[in-house]
Amino acid sequence: MLLDLLLVGYIASAGFVAAGVLGSLYQLVTKEPPKFNFGGEGFLSFLTGITLCVFAGPFIIMRNAIRGRRIEKRPLGWLVASSTIAGMWSVCSGVMVMNVALIVAGF
Repeated sequence: MLLDLLLVGYIASAGFVAAGVLGSLYQLVTKEPPKFNFGGEGFLSFLTGITLCVFAGPFIIMRNAIRGRRIEKRPLGWLVASSTIAGMWSVCSGVMVMNVALIVAGF
């Protein structure tokens, strides 16, 4: 049981790190923070926005939740709910990241 929880924690960490790296890379390239915005001038822009939101979603949620708590004085329950959503999303992203890592490693 403990091993399973550690494995889920490791996978969630991998998913959140991947989200953070992708979100930071986006911010480095575009000079603006990532956000849930699918608008664009073409199909490639739309597809890039969807991919960004799928993989950087936990990073975007946590950044917005922390900013909302600090700047807008949102209640603590809002931060806890956002953290839970981002955590579960990180587990899902982490499973995909770990599968890709295992395929690349040749397992």
